[in-house]
Amino acid sequence: MNTPDYCSSSTATDSSMAHISNNRRTQTQTQTKTTTTEESGDAEMWDSLNHNFRQVQTVLDRNRVLIQQVNENHRSRIPDNMIKNVALIQEINGNISKVVSLYSNLSSNFSSNFHQRNPRSDSNDKSESPEA
Repeated sequence: MNTPDYCSSSTATDSSMAHISNNRRTQTQTQTKTTTTEESGDAEMWDSLNHNFRQVQTVLDRNRVLIQQVNENHRSRIPDNMIKNVALIQEINGNISKVVSLYSNLSSNFSSNFHQRNPRSDSNDKSESPEA
């Protein structure tokens, strides 16, 4: 008469439980790696934004000083100071162009980072517009 082999059944159950446990551990490790990669990507993106905003602020601070100097020169009514204002105003104008360029780059970089993080298929990007 055959008796059931409870030991081998138990071994099979243990083996299958170990396999499930290993799969869960692998999934958790993969999720952790993905989260860490995303977080480092986020950190890089925020560092880049922070760096760009600092550059903009530096140029704006310089313009503040230049504008104060232009105002002082204008109030003095001294001809040499008025001549100096031409160069100061040209520098202010160049700095404004720099700020526009920096904001444009900042916007492009942020947009590309955002779209790399949140890829969508072309069908989702198409806007639905009613056809006449």
